[in-house]
Amino acid sequence: MTESYESLLHKAYANVGEITEAQDRLVVPEVKGYIEGKTTVFENFSEIASITRRDPDHLMKTMLGELGTAGKIDGNRAIFNGKFEIHLINSLVRNYIDDYVICSECGKPDTRLVKDDRVLLLRCEACGGHRPVRKRRARTEPVSSTPEQGQIIDIEIESLSRRGDGVGKIGRYIVYVAGAKPGQTIKVRITKVAGQVVFTERA
Repeated sequence: MTESYESLLHKAYANVGEITEAQDRLVVPEVKGYIEGKTTVFENFSEIASITRRDPDHLMKTMLGELGTAGKIDGNRAIFNGKFEIHLINSLVRNYIDDYVICSECGKPDTRLVKDDRVLLLRCEACGGHRPVRKRRARTEPVSSTPEQGQIIDIEIESLSRRGDGVGKIGRYIVYVAGAKPGQTIKVRITKVAGQVVFTERA
């Protein structure tokens, strides 16, 4: 006897696994680190590289470019020349995950970096999506650059945050611009500065 549609549908739902968000599956610990003399030590560097399934050398090179400094991998640690606040290092790790780990199509971390005719691509093994990874340029702004509330600036958008906001840089500061896209240069007014994070509105 042929089973009813409702019975078949019930069985199908029973066999479907629980859907989990990428955030539930990719749990990245907070950066552990400290300033030692004229250097900054990133203690759990290798652990984070392992969890994100990324080459430690690639993660290190990217972070050095963001910080505009030199450094080295020392065992399980990374050491940066210069004094950097740990919450800044943590923000750079989160940006790295957004840029080089999380699929922009399905939001899952099941990705890998591949090269196609010299173009670096982020390819998702979960949904099959892929996108080029835009190379970040080293910071050119002086470290002493200090954004102030009410200031109007031109900011180049380098990437997108997980929420879809454009992300740029002013020295050590991370700048968020709602509705902006990578590659755009936008004139904005600074509305709030919270630590190393700058919030803006279109000027």
